[in-house]
Amino acid sequence: MAYLAPSEFVTKMVDAGESKIYMATRDVLIRSYMAGAILALAAVFAVSASVQTGSPLVGAILFPVGFCMLYLLGFDLLTGVFVLTPLAWLDKRPGVTIPAILKNWGLVFTGNFLGALTVAFMMAFVFTYGFSTAPNDVGTKIGHIGEARTLGYAKYGLMGWLTIFMRGMLCNWMVSTGVVGAMISTTVSGKVIAMWMPIMLFFAMTFEHSVVNMFLFPSGLMLGGNFSILDYFIWNEIPTVLGNLVGGLAFTGLTLYSTHIKTAPKRVLG
Repeated sequence: MAYLAPSEFVTKMVDAGESKIYMATRDVLIRSYMAGAILALAAVFAVSASVQTGSPLVGAILFPVGFCMLYLLGFDLLTGVFVLTPLAWLDKRPGVTIPAILKNWGLVFTGNFLGALTVAFMMAFVFTYGFSTAPNDVGTKIGHIGEARTLGYAKYGLMGWLTIFMRGMLCNWMVSTGVVGAMISTTVSGKVIAMWMPIMLFFAMTFEHSVVNMFLFPSGLMLGGNFSILDYFIWNEIPTVLGNLVGGLAFTGLTLYSTHIKTAPKRVLG
């Protein structure tokens, strides 16, 4: 059948988490680099569509194309490994330890960041003709996104920081659901549809995605955004990463694992 039952695709999630722990460092870096680069291009595509049409919803509808591409190609996002690798540890898979998981997360973060940063530089170069002119409309929009989503939170202090954290939680609830969507079906069309829906939702709701932000904020700085590197890390990337970790694991990974793998005993009626 084209659709896998929950017990089947959750087992695939655990298997995938285990395989990522055993993957060679070289392969982790290559796959995460390409994932960061492709997702960054998708973010440019979505912002461009929003600017050209005047409708942010159009950008949200189109953004999932990048997510689908990178997962069909077998590349890895930090938001995905946050959910999958701990499940292999919970399932007591051999060799899956907390230090091994943390190492995997660190490598994927590094690869994602370098991939997104590469595209950030290339697109900033394109938008400004090699930094010789002011950025075009899309470049200007990206610069303002960086300001609004750092300084815009900073003015609320701790409550602003917690707001980013919660937006990060909500984001990876949906993004990790998209990761699971890639495992639900055995056909390309089925995988794409299952991935598209939650990714479109997160982007339309402007939740905070750590890897998308690895593109938006460095490129915003290159395009004249009025915020600093420190603003970016303290008032966006750090709380977003933490929120992505907690939200994806709590709302997607642990819930699916606990009810489809570690099911509770059935009730006895009568």
